[in-house]
Amino acid sequence: MCGIVGYIGYREAYPIVIKGLERLEYRGYDSAGVALYDGEEVHICKTKGKVSDLKEKVEGAVAITGALGLGHTRWATHGVPNDVNSHPHQSNSGDIVIIHNGIIENYASIKQELTKRGYVFHSDTDTEVLANLIEEVMKIEGVKLGKAVQIALKEVVGAYAIAVFDKKKPDEIVVARLGSPLAIGIGKDEYFIGSDASPFIEYTSNAIYLEDEEMAIIRIGREVRVRSINDDEQIDINIQNLKISLEQIEKKGYDHFMLKEIYEQPSAILDTFRGRLLPNEGIIKMSGIEDNLSKFTGANRIIVIACGTSWHAGLVAEYLFEDIARIPVEVEYASEFRYRNPVIKRDDVVIAISQSGETADTLAAIKLAKSMGAFVFGVCNVVGSSIARETNAGAYTHAGPEIGVASTKAFTTQITVLTLIALRLANAKGTLSTSDYKKCLFDLEAIPKRVDEVLEVNNQIIEIANNYSNVSNCLYLGRKYNFPVALEGALKLKEISYIHAEGYPAAEMKHGPIALIDEQMPVVVIATKKGNYEKIVSNIQEIKSRNGRIIAIVTQGDTMIKEMADFAVEIPETSEFLTPLVATIPLQLLSYHIAVMRGCNVDQPRNLAKSVTVE
Repeated sequence: MCGIVGYIGYREAYPIVIKGLERLEYRGYDSAGVALYDGEEVHICKTKGKVSDLKEKVEGAVAITGALGLGHTRWATHGVPNDVNSHPHQSNSGDIVIIHNGIIENYASIKQELTKRGYVFHSDTDTEVLANLIEEVMKIEGVKLGKAVQIALKEVVGAYAIAVFDKKKPDEIVVARLGSPLAIGIGKDEYFIGSDASPFIEYTSNAIYLEDEEMAIIRIGREVRVRSINDDEQIDINIQNLKISLEQIEKKGYDHFMLKEIYEQPSAILDTFRGRLLPNEGIIKMSGIEDNLSKFTGANRIIVIACGTSWHAGLVAEYLFEDIARIPVEVEYASEFRYRNPVIKRDDVVIAISQSGETADTLAAIKLAKSMGAFVFGVCNVVGSSIARETNAGAYTHAGPEIGVASTKAFTTQITVLTLIALRLANAKGTLSTSDYKKCLFDLEAIPKRVDEVLEVNNQIIEIANNYSNVSNCLYLGRKYNFPVALEGALKLKEISYIHAEGYPAAEMKHGPIALIDEQMPVVVIATKKGNYEKIVSNIQEIKSRNGRIIAIVTQGDTMIKEMADFAVEIPETSEFLTPLVATIPLQLLSYHIAVMRGCNVDQPRNLAKSVTVE
């Protein structure tokens, strides 16, 4: 979350911009910067630190005269907080200047393509990429700034509120919004821009609030022109070619999107808690939770509604919220919830989970819950999606585009968001000691590294897949936190390899599924040392006595289960409540490699779609 400010008119811009940044500093304060145009040159000053540090640096360093200015106060997403990564950013020519609140999820692919075209990048930010993409559009297409911004934004995936100007046309600022707020203040012969109205409230009471997927051209001497970014105007052929090129680049050398997305999980999980998890300070910072904390801490119960993989993430949340925060939880299939006349009370909190934010059953369930007075919180990946708009509040997972139909990084980033929420509520309710709470924060911060370690077992997984790619059935077993992992592992296998697979709580094996076990039935057991280890050992012994074949997911250093299993995959040790984030990785890899060996279309399995937008 960042704050942006802009001014164009007849006054000196700097005092307005710097005051606006001070008012928006709640939105981010790890770095700040200003760009001022004096009629001839653009003067940029930016620094790591607070707005007060910027003010000190500006004095004597920048010509602070000029009637056009942009300002930015940052909460870092792409790129560490430092002077170079601070906003504003310029294009290679220096003509295009931009400030940005949000995240461009496919910036790496765009950056790679622009680098091939000769662009040089000086920062680690996604915003500099957008500045150069706009410049490239203008260069190739010969279009003016407004049209170039519109075309460029059709190529990006993510969230943004931006303000851009071209020093060759200094009477104009172009702004646009998707998923991040943007207000335009309307004065007499002057205009103001802000993440909210606070930067310009003393200058005018007239404002336009852009809706998602809207842009505006703000020009001196003319009325503000607002239009849809995604209108019916023809998209430039060259840019369309760039998009095709991006699709090829985005595989990054992987054979399938699914495999790429499995390997993206360390960075996706990091992006999910980046700026939210501050273990050194003992802080979890999520505006959607902070703004509604009393609703959660005072909830009679939490009802989770979701479908498919998101439902499995909801089952993990049930353990998290009840175990850590001591709040009762019910997990519902959205498709059943919407039709069974559920009992909902006003002190219930409903959490709706969806990767796409467009799942039809989940949307319908949200509307039902809201009509009955419940507070609804959304967890989804797609900025500006229907669920994001329909819920009372929410949190994005920031997983980035997930092209493979079988969700992988969506699952782990959903669990990451739900874990952050559970820990924040536990801290607010005092259900964890201070020392336990801080340990949990550091353990969560270490998860991307742990996932990286798990990905190193890929060659072993290929060997296992070679042995079991021709089976017809498979069982997955787990206990406690690992029961939802068993369900998810079974779903992945059946989704993309078309092998019949079922997940069960390990103790339920004796209540029916044990009848299926023989030498032709592989059984995948999530058997980490945390959580009823002795019981899971007993389950494995029962399977082996019936000639079942065991694929075990075990904690590093385990010897007992390794001796009993046909194959044992070791994963790093972590806190029990975090085991789903590491235990699910080898199961994703197993399903992927088996599907490839069976000649299945991994990214587009038969009869499935990425987002179920109809019943």
